[in-house]
Amino acid sequence: MSTGASARLRTKLLLLEPEFRGATHHMWRAEGLLPRYRTYLCTMHAVIRASVPLMELALDRLRTRDASGDPLAAPLAAYLAEHIREEEGHDSWLLEDLRAAGGTPEDALGPLPSPLIASLVGSQYYWIEHHHPVALLGYIAVLEGYAPAPGLTDRIARRTGLPAAALRTVREHSVLDTEHLDELYALLDRLPLGRDREAAVAVSALHSLDALTRLFVRLGRSAPAPSPRGAGPVSPMGVTP
Repeated sequence: MSTGASARLRTKLLLLEPEFRGATHHMWRAEGLLPRYRTYLCTMHAVIRASVPLMELALDRLRTRDASGDPLAAPLAAYLAEHIREEEGHDSWLLEDLRAAGGTPEDALGPLPSPLIASLVGSQYYWIEHHHPVALLGYIAVLEGYAPAPGLTDRIARRTGLPAAALRTVREHSVLDTEHLDELYALLDRLPLGRDREAAVAVSALHSLDALTRLFVRLGRSAPAPSPRGAGPVSPMGVTP
């Protein structure tokens, strides 16, 4: 019996999951968690603030492809238009969380994002522009599929003493992303992908999970950062870029 595109993608991602799980387990360890959580918020802001612009770029390129008769263009554009509405403002959540955790927005907005972030996010710009916007679905599958686990919010609060206001992004995404992932996988199974387009989604997803894992490994090793409120900004990775 044949399987759908979503099942085949999940099977491929399973190959990289053990390393990812190890990286996240180390990153969320109790020792030094409060400053590392602030660094996590800065890092994820650098990633998430690109989500809507990436989808807007893909949507713009799909309009041209729709006019040329690409069968993926219309359904993919409809999905992205809805998903843009769902994701708007989530970068602001991270800045609000950072402020409530004792940091400042400048801690996230000031420093140059690391090359690891550029590798994770920037590859999507390239594939949208120079291959096909459908590759972005692999990236979205990873960000939605490897979101914070249920229960992580309580664990961070216990270990750091942070208020609920500092944990909104982790709390909300542990619920929202499960729903969004189901929608994405349903879309993958409906789209007339063909072998080449399905491969593009898979390559994008595997690259994204690998890059996210390396990002979290670096976060797990990072020095305490950013500084408490009132101190100067530091690198979002807690190290010199």
